[in-house]
Amino acid sequence: MRKEKVLVIVGPTAVGKTALSVDLAKRFNGEIISGDSLQVYRGLDIGTAKATAEEQQGIPHYLLDVRDQQENFSVADFQTSGRQHLADCHHRSKLPIVVGGTGLYIQSLLFDFELGGQKKDIDTSELRQELTAYCERFGVLKLWERLRDQDRGAAEAIHPNNVKRVIRALEVVELTGKSVTEQRQVDFRDLDSALYDVKLIGLTTEREVLYERINQRVDLMVAEGLLTEARGVYEQGEIQGAQGIGYKEFFPYFQGESDLETAVAQVKQNSRRYAKRQLTWFRNRMSVEWWDLVAYPQRLTELQSTVTDWLDK
Repeated sequence: MRKEKVLVIVGPTAVGKTALSVDLAKRFNGEIISGDSLQVYRGLDIGTAKATAEEQQGIPHYLLDVRDQQENFSVADFQTSGRQHLADCHHRSKLPIVVGGTGLYIQSLLFDFELGGQKKDIDTSELRQELTAYCERFGVLKLWERLRDQDRGAAEAIHPNNVKRVIRALEVVELTGKSVTEQRQVDFRDLDSALYDVKLIGLTTEREVLYERINQRVDLMVAEGLLTEARGVYEQGEIQGAQGIGYKEFFPYFQGESDLETAVAQVKQNSRRYAKRQLTWFRNRMSVEWWDLVAYPQRLTELQSTVTDWLDK
C-alpha cells in the first residue's frame, strides 16, 4: 500500500527552520505542523520562538496556541493530534510539513509504537510520592540519572529539569519494565519502517556560528519582551512551561537571588547546551539529511530539487 508523504524539518534553534518550512510550503502546496513541546501553549510566544503571523506568510500552522498554560500536553497528546492533522492535510491534498526540535515528538508521530506501556488500572501514586521525595532529597540530576540507568532512550529525550516527564518515564519503566518511548523495538533510523513516506531534513551550521546566532536571538527575545513573558510563567507556579529554557532561568532574578545580566547569560548557556544535545540526539537516533543553509544559502535550490524528486517518486 502506498504511504502518504510527510516532510519533516528538524534541528536546533536559530538555524532557519521556520523560514525554510514556509518557503517549502509555498512551493509545494504545504501546510505546517509544529513539533515543538511548548509552542502549543497560548502566551508562550517569544521564549519558544513561535512563528509570528508575519513569518507564517499566510501558510496554515497547526499545534500552535492549542492549550492554556495551566494544562498539560503530553507526547501522547501530540501523537494523537499530530496524526489527525497529517490525515487532514492528506485528505485535502496538502503536503504536511512537520517542523520542530523535540525528537521524541517526531518519533511518536512517524513510527508505529504506543506511548506509555502502562495499564490504566495500575496505581502509580505510591511510586510517584517516592520519586518526588527522591528528587527533593537528591536533586533533579540524580533523579534523571536514575532514569538514564533504566531507560537511556527516554532520558536522552527528556531534559533533566523536566521533573514531571522524568517521573512519568520512571513510573512506566519501574512498574512495567517497559520504556515510556516504545513497547517494542523500533529502529528509528529505518525510515522505511515509518508509517509514512518520510523525507527528514535537518538544519545545522558550524558550532561557533550557531552559538553566536543563539546568543543574538536571546538578546532579541529580551528586547521583544521575554522578561514579561517569563514573569507570567513564574507567577503561575508549577506549569509545564516553567521547565522551558528561556523562562526558568529568570526565576532566581524574580526571587531577588540573581541579577538580570546573570539570568540572560544563563538563558544563552542553556540554549547552547540544548542545541548541542538536539544535534547529537538526531544524529544518533534518526536518519537525517543534514543541510547548512546558514553558511551555504545557495544550496536552497538544491534542497528544493531533492524535495521535488522525492514528491515525484
